[in-house]
Amino acid sequence: MAHLFRRAMDLLYYACVLVGCIAMVMISAVIPWAVFTRYALNSAASWPEATAVLLTIVLTFIGAAAGYRFHVHMNLSFFADMLPPRLRVLADLITQLMMAGIALFMTIWGARLVEVTWHNSIPDFPSLSVGVTYLPIPIGGVCLLLFIIERLLIGTPPDPVAHDDGHVSAH
Repeated sequence: MAHLFRRAMDLLYYACVLVGCIAMVMISAVIPWAVFTRYALNSAASWPEATAVLLTIVLTFIGAAAGYRFHVHMNLSFFADMLPPRLRVLADLITQLMMAGIALFMTIWGARLVEVTWHNSIPDFPSLSVGVTYLPIPIGGVCLLLFIIERLLIGTPPDPVAHDDGHVSAH
């Protein structure tokens, strides 16, 4: 059963990474277009800035969940690393439980935010629901919570990038 759960979390991780990468590429395309229309055409397009903000929300909440799974997020572990091994395990457990609380908050209150704003529209995109733009918050919360449950139940996932002795091949 643990193997199936790990495999499901691997697939969820890759989906989060894919969504985050697509959002990043789209942001990288939209911003230069905004600059081009403003300075080269002397007629700024109204949609690129709003689009970049919406894509940043996707990148932030979905991408952050993926980053958390493999500890590639920003963290402060200096003092925790100085603890004896047993206390380090306890500190990690407390950290995971606190992060689970944050993930639950994102899921519950993010879903409430989506619900409350579902029938509002964005001025730059009148056919787009504001609630849709907030969907990455509860989705990211669920993904994060699942990654935390994975870590608590079956341990930290193996690093997807195999590390060797630090030497780079000259191929």
